[in-house]
Amino acid sequence: MRRGALPKALLVCAVLVGMCTLTACQGAGRGEAAAVAAPAGAGPTRSGQGPVFLEAEECASRGRAAAAIEEVPCAGPAAAARVLARFNGPLAKGPRCPSAADYVLHITAVDGVSEEDSAPEGYACMRNLRPPHPGDPGMGGGPLTVVGDCVYTERRGVVKETACDGSPARPPEYLVTRTVRTRADCPPSTALYVQVGGGTPIGCARRLA
Repeated sequence: MRRGALPKALLVCAVLVGMCTLTACQGAGRGEAAAVAAPAGAGPTRSGQGPVFLEAEECASRGRAAAAIEEVPCAGPAAAARVLARFNGPLAKGPRCPSAADYVLHITAVDGVSEEDSAPEGYACMRNLRPPHPGDPGMGGGPLTVVGDCVYTERRGVVKETACDGSPARPPEYLVTRTVRTRADCPPSTALYVQVGGGTPIGCARRLA
């Protein structure tokens, strides 16, 4: 168990998922990630609120183009997003983020000279403290596809999420009306099956007029 407070900021890999890539009628897809390499000698640093960097209900500053992100007091002027959930291990093998998450931060493993200077690989599910909230239904972004989201066909067998209001360059073609366990559970109006993962891995989408 880690003892004492870690120092003040930890290098993270920001997965700012704006346009989720999904698979229609085939395997599940994931959003694209922007990776950051830790500089030599870099260790975990933090604001000292708890023993884990960016644990649930703590807040982070806004990073600049995949730069280091700091854990900051939620009431402070630098706070930009709150942690909804925090997990150790790789995202591909871990639990899904809550549906309200706007983006995911991949936390790079740091091997320090002591337990206090080290941190395991993990990820934090983040919610912006202020709008916009790309993870909300129909907003065209976020790490998950949820009921109320819209998608368009990028190429055969692959769809991407887009805002339902038609504001982006790519207008919506389908609306996800529900998520279910199997295709047979989708309503008759379903024109597209989108694999979204989790306990209800199939998204039932109807074609928009």
